[in-house]
Formats: sequence, structure tokens, C-alpha cells
Amino acid sequence: MKRTVLRVLASALLLAAVASGPARAQTPTDADTLLQRLQKAAEPPAPPAEWQGRIPTPTELAAFRVLQAQAAIGAADIAGEFTTRFPTHAKASETREQRHQLLSNAVRRGDTSRLAQLEKVETEILADPKQSSEERFRLRMQGVDRNAGLKQAEGMDAMLAEFEKGARALQKEFPGRKEVFEMLYAVAMRSDGAKATAIAREIAASTADPQVKEAAAALLKKTERVGKPLGIKFTAVDGRKVELSKMKGKVVLIDFWATWCGPCVAEIPKIKAAYEKLNPKGFEIIGISLDEEKDALLALVKQKQMPWPQFFEDKGENRFAKEFEISSIPVLWLVDKQGNLVDMNAREGLEKKVEKLLAEK
Repeated sequence: MKRTVLRVLASALLLAAVASGPARAQTPTDADTLLQRLQKAAEPPAPPAEWQGRIPTPTELAAFRVLQAQAAIGAADIAGEFTTRFPTHAKASETREQRHQLLSNAVRRGDTSRLAQLEKVETEILADPKQSSEERFRLRMQGVDRNAGLKQAEGMDAMLAEFEKGARALQKEFPGRKEVFEMLYAVAMRSDGAKATAIAREIAASTADPQVKEAAAALLKKTERVGKPLGIKFTAVDGRKVELSKMKGKVVLIDFWATWCGPCVAEIPKIKAAYEKLNPKGFEIIGISLDEEKDALLALVKQKQMPWPQFFEDKGENRFAKEFEISSIPVLWLVDKQGNLVDMNAREGLEKKVEKLLAEK
């Protein structure tokens, strides 16, 4: 395994050396030759042959992203050389846009060393009077996406704030573009309480596409549940009687999930860690499984040693998913000690949110 990673890294370093060293020593004298070099360099590196038939490890994937970023930067440098040497060539504008895309690919894969260069190229393209409104909007959207992604290390809240900031700027710059409402809906979906409600209302009353307005209306209906109790009562798969209204004084997490949902299963360690730490202080969990196979649910609950009760319905549509309009999972809701729903996006910062609710009187 280590040899594979080293081979990938070695390839990345070799590619970077080729792009920055000998290539400049053998500078093509004509535009066509340079374009041929660019076309070859712009081809993305293929995944290592060792990956065939298996899933690469996170370390291997990270090393391959380094390789992809270095390849993109090497090709971008060739594109930059072309636009500098042949600014009036028929392919100059197209090559400048290709350079922008290559630099974007590198940044998206974690290499921010050329971020300033990318922003400069982007500004040049946007200032070109030949650019259509459609092309300018597409480019600006890419920038909004990129800037939000660069906030990832600061957490979801920071990413959402940056994404909304960019969407609002686009809204002013391109007031007729309905795509902006889709961007705002994505923000509302991941926001809490009053903010989600305000954005959903804005979209519902806007000129957005009917599907987006319908989704916003459904979201608005959900957010209006915040601050109110939930009618959840059932007999769990292990025979326990569960009635949320009788759990006042506890902070309760409602976990809508399924064993076939990869992101749901990925959340289990985090949820379990919060439970083990905070259950003695009054934290409880209720699982609402959207599984269709009871055996699959029981097997995973046993394997993962999940001690909280699980709701399962083997006939027809899951009644709680239908009642609460759960269209995608995982969904984690938090109920405070008074029995009211207070958070419909509990995945981010779960433990801190629970601790805060437990501290309330």
C-alpha cells in the first residue's frame, strides 16, 4: 500500500518537474506546436492501475488529487505561455478560458498556490467585452462555488455564509437569473430556524422556476414546525415503547436514516460518541429507520452497538417520513427539554448543540 502511494507521489513530482523544467528549455517556436503540447498536457492523469478491482484508501486518494492538481497547473502554465506569446491568435481567447478551467481544477483539488493567478485570469475574462452575459454568469457562479469551498476548513456555517454572500451578489448583478433562487434554496436547506424560513418565503414569492418554488413551499412548511412539539409515538423494533411527549426534561435527537444510506452510516460514530458522552446528562436519541428490510436494520444496529430505540415500518410508506416530508436522508432534528423542535440541521456541530440545549433551564 505504501509503495502505491509513493509511486503516485513520485509521479506527481515527476510531472511537476516536466511541466516547469525541460518544457521551458525546449520552448516551441510556433503557436501550433505549443497548442499541441497544451492539448497533451491537459489530458487528466489516469487512476493508478493498482486501484483496479478495489476502493483506494483516503491516503491514496489524497496523493492522486496532488497528482491531478500538479497536472492541471502544468497545463495551465503552457496555456499562459501561449496567451502571452500569441495574444492575437484565433485560439487566444479559448486558451485563456482553458487556462482558467485548469487553474480552477487545481484549486478545487486543494492546491491554492495559484489562487491569485486564477482570480487575475477570471477578472480578465469577465472584463472582455466579447463575453456574453451567459458566459459571465457561468464564470461568476464558478467563483461563488470556489470561494465557498475555500471556507471548508472553517466549517459549514462559514461555507454557507460565503455561498449566500456570493449568491446575493449574483442576484444584484444578474437580477433575471432564476438559478440564483436555486442557490438560495440550497442555503435555506442547510440553515436553521428563522433564516431558513425567511429565505424559503422569499423564494416562494419570487419568479423562481415552479419546481424550486414548490420545494421552497415544502421547506417553509417544515420550518414552521420549529418551536413546536412533534407527535412521535411508536413501539421500537426491540419492543420498547417510545413517546416523545413523555421525554420532556431530556434533549432528544431524531435521526431519520437507513442502513442503505452511506452518509447515514458515516454519521453513526459521531452520533454514538455524542450519546456516550452526554446521555448521562440527559441526552436521548430516537432512530426513525426508512429501511424496507427489518433484518438489515437489526444487523447493523447490533454491529454498531446502537443502544437507542429504532422505529421500523415494514408495510407501505414510513409514516413519520411522510408526515414530516422527509425526502432525503440523513436528517437530524433536535428537540429541547420542553419538547419543542429547535434544530432541523443538527449534523453540523451536534455535540456542541446538545451541550448548549442541556445547559438551558
